[in-house]
Amino acid sequence: MGHWWYRNIVEPGKLPLLLALASFVLTFLVTRAVTRLIRAGKGPFRNITPGGVHIHHVVPGVILMVLGGFIALAGGRRGFGSGVAAVLFGIGVGLVLDEFALILHLDDVYWTQEGTKSVEIVILTVALVALILSGFLPFGVNEIGSEESTDRFTVVRTVAVNFLFALIALTKGKGRIAVIGVFVPFVALFGAVRLARPNSPWARRFYRTRPKARARARVRAYRHDRRWSALRRKVEHVIGGAPSR
Repeated sequence: MGHWWYRNIVEPGKLPLLLALASFVLTFLVTRAVTRLIRAGKGPFRNITPGGVHIHHVVPGVILMVLGGFIALAGGRRGFGSGVAAVLFGIGVGLVLDEFALILHLDDVYWTQEGTKSVEIVILTVALVALILSGFLPFGVNEIGSEESTDRFTVVRTVAVNFLFALIALTKGKGRIAVIGVFVPFVALFGAVRLARPNSPWARRFYRTRPKARARARVRAYRHDRRWSALRRKVEHVIGGAPSR
């Protein structure tokens, strides 16, 4: 176990990333637990409202992200300072992304259906960081050998093709697949070849004169949403709490 830890985490310099991920996940879970207690009126926790102004936790989150980022830039990727910077940055990200929906809508939608976007972005962020820790790199270019690294054309071609697949998936209304596909090439390809969502830019452009394709896209989107949307909402509500409206 010690050899694996050193070989896969310490030696490649991934320990700060692991610390950031752990502090990020822990901060998000603790924050959600505290906000749910405040919502229920239980425990010693209360909203911070100096002078009648509600201070959202995104504010200290931004401050911690800034501190962690600058400490990391000043101290490098190794050593005690990098670990402290990673923890500060992870805590800040947890606080900020917990209120991602508030930033997106510029409104206090924390306990609404729109507020579940925060839970979605947190889950997606955890998945992407975990992929990086597992050895995946953006665009699927991973562990390039000395001979392959000299062939710049091969690397550029791989990056360009996979980026194109991810871009097509994004225009087809498959945002989650597109983001994960940046790290895992076959996921981007899967999203690129599937039918577009009916209200996506791709469907508006290429299905405009193809009524059968539009009908198939609507049916497939309906079946997909009926199968997975309810389950996704249940998971989000378990993690982040059920919305009030």
